[in-house]
Amino acid sequence: MLAAREEAIIQAVNRLLAEKGFDAMTVDEVAADVGIAKASLYKHFQSKEELAAAAMVRVMQRAEEFLAAVDAQLVPLDKLKVVVRWMLETLLAGQMPTLPSQNSSLRAVLLANRDYIDALMRISDTLGRWIESAQADGSVNSRLPAVAVLYTLYARACDPVVEFLKAGGQHSDAEIVELVMCTCFEGLNSRG
Repeated sequence: MLAAREEAIIQAVNRLLAEKGFDAMTVDEVAADVGIAKASLYKHFQSKEELAAAAMVRVMQRAEEFLAAVDAQLVPLDKLKVVVRWMLETLLAGQMPTLPSQNSSLRAVLLANRDYIDALMRISDTLGRWIESAQADGSVNSRLPAVAVLYTLYARACDPVVEFLKAGGQHSDAEIVELVMCTCFEGLNSRG
């Protein structure tokens, strides 16, 4: 029962973070969404930051599962494209938590969370290998530091362009994914 309750809490946090972001989400909303008292919520998680960290650990677990399922026969660039497509689709489905990049208390909790850090390192290592291979075969610009490419790909998971295009109502989710994929992998250069 405890595990089921924590799972329900994490799902609620994930949804609320995706919808509202960290700053706007409240612990009261999480408790109400799960149907428990705020005091009961604090028996599972000590703070709003711990709630967000638990949601991020869950996303990292899903990302690792996805990476493990990527077709090993794909060329490195196509592996990277598959991952970015998954991130964009997850974001559009409201399943990607939106966290502030400059919140020091949240950052401290995330950096202290061994599960989060370990998963982040494993994911970064996998993507880093694919980036370096794509640079070696000439499909990704080798003048760019691999870490800059990695952070560019990670940024797609919280890309405000996706939200702006969705709010504009002129494009379907599939079209938004293709537009962002194009700007990410082909850039803004004219293709004369």
